[in-house]
Amino acid sequence: MNIPENLHYTEEHEWIRVEGDEAYVGITDFAQKELGDIVFIEVETVDENLDKGEAFGTIEAVKTVSDLFMPVGGTVLEMNEKLEDQPELINKDPYGDGWIVRIKIADSAELDDLIDSKAYASFIKT
Repeated sequence: MNIPENLHYTEEHEWIRVEGDEAYVGITDFAQKELGDIVFIEVETVDENLDKGEAFGTIEAVKTVSDLFMPVGGTVLEMNEKLEDQPELINKDPYGDGWIVRIKIADSAELDDLIDSKAYASFIKT
């Protein structure tokens, strides 16, 4: 199971990679394996301000549809356009080309509420 140490995680299986006051958000390797083959991503919240925990989109796999949640509050700046034609990038490279949205973080203090790679590894083993 790939759980990069440089990311923050949520118990809803999202990851966030912070770059200044912006960040990239996606789902974890564990989540994509649990979902199976991903066939569609829907994000209709670009340019919207969302609170931490609010749904920013949905992810559809062959067997289910799941909401995607904001790990911290902020503005959705863009959706990864590659996913429109290649949603399977999330299965192939969830932490790289499979990122889902780029956001502008509203309050960086909310990052302190997220878990690190070791805590996330323990969480998914329980």
